[in-house]
Amino acid sequence: MDPYKIISAGDGNINKTMNLIDQNNELAFVVRRTSTKAQIKKAFEQLYDQEVARVNTHITPKGIKLAYVKLTEEGEAEDVAVKMGVF
Repeated sequence: MDPYKIISAGDGNINKTMNLIDQNNELAFVVRRTSTKAQIKKAFEQLYDQEVARVNTHITPKGIKLAYVKLTEEGEAEDVAVKMGVF
């Protein structure tokens, strides 16, 4: 499946996203509701050329699926965020 169809965008909550990047080396994304953790991990690695340690998902009460992607190397989340334009 096309990685762009799995990963949509950031979750929109800048303060929470910034804390995730700084403290946990994680990024948050809105993802397709039917996508699995393995699909999200593969799509992220294809799009950003970064190795993923783990993926956690959460479906909000509004029905939006969020993925929290933790990267292996310390500080990589900040580099990816800069490429995405979060900063």
